Amino acid sequence: MSPLIKTEHKIFVKDSGGMDELDDGSIDLVVTSPPYPMISMWDDLFSAINPEIGKMLKENSKAAYELMHKELDKTWAELKRVVKSGGIICINIGDATRTTDGIFEIYPNHTRVVSKMIELGFEVLPEIIWHKPTNSPNKFMGSGMLPAGAYVTLEHEYILIFRKNGKRVFSNEEKELRRESSYFWEERNEWFSDIWDFKGKKQKIDAENVRGRSAAYPCELPKRLILMFSLYNDTVLDPFLGTGTTTKAAMILGRNSVGYEMDGSLIESCKKEMLRDVERHRMLSKTRIDDHQRYVQERINSGKEIKYFNERYKVPVMTSHEGDIVLYYPLNPHETSKNNITVEYKVMDSNCNGIKVHPKPVQQKITEDT
Repeated sequence: MSPLIKTEHKIFVKDSGGMDELDDGSIDLVVTSPPYPMISMWDDLFSAINPEIGKMLKENSKAAYELMHKELDKTWAELKRVVKSGGIICINIGDATRTTDGIFEIYPNHTRVVSKMIELGFEVLPEIIWHKPTNSPNKFMGSGMLPAGAYVTLEHEYILIFRKNGKRVFSNEEKELRRESSYFWEERNEWFSDIWDFKGKKQKIDAENVRGRSAAYPCELPKRLILMFSLYNDTVLDPFLGTGTTTKAAMILGRNSVGYEMDGSLIESCKKEMLRDVERHRMLSKTRIDDHQRYVQERINSGKEIKYFNERYKVPVMTSHEGDIVLYYPLNPHETSKNNITVEYKVMDSNCNGIKVHPKPVQQKITEDT
């Protein structure tokens, strides 16, 4: 076992179009959501970066769309340098609808990002559609009940997934850590689906002198991606930090992180929320065990067989990989220097925090669902 002792988390207040602080090939995973071109809440940001964008917006010109993406392209190009071979890049982005020069139409942000990433030489992997349900009774856009004048409402965003230079090659030490970082069978079945269905995050920011909306995704999104595509002690980058949800998930899950954010007014409130939420969510590992126990019990009750066993947590598991899972919970998250946070960890064992110990079942051969 390679114990996880602590992780380091760095925040840089600057444009991620130039991540000079990062060495070449130093990042294992990217989980981010950039400002969405042609969404009005980001107009001022893009205009501040490039005044020509503000000019095009005032002229009601579609040219603003491409100019906005050219600013994002600078960050995507930096990812080519800082991500390791075999590293994964996950970009959450939504398309935009806007009336420009009197014409209502969609601006397909996700296809523009895919096009640039292909140009940069990244491999495109299957994407995830994140369905964000809404309870609004007026979900359609346009002319009421009259044909040919209404528009489909956007209720989904994309999680685009890319890889650099083929599959990751693991050293012998990393192979052991990879098994310890495994996820449960039922988690895999839910996460590795191309449609995710959970609600977005509350958008109001409860802090003074900051922008009105966070534009943040819920912690469930980076939590899944980090567990799916990284190992303990890996380094996760968010080049558009915002309120720090990716960093928070990395802290909880035992990964190092780096974040870039241009809006310095967000940082202090962001750090306070991250430190508070790491403590609040530090029992995530116990929740995963509890959920797995329920899955196992339902499977046994239905007469299905389970072959393997995790000795550390005294629970049946579906595959040999799960037999090596080691879970941690974070302790003592604290800021060691300006915008640098350290989190310590403790191994969760079968007698920790009230985890119920299950009797070891008779070893049986799996006859289905494999």
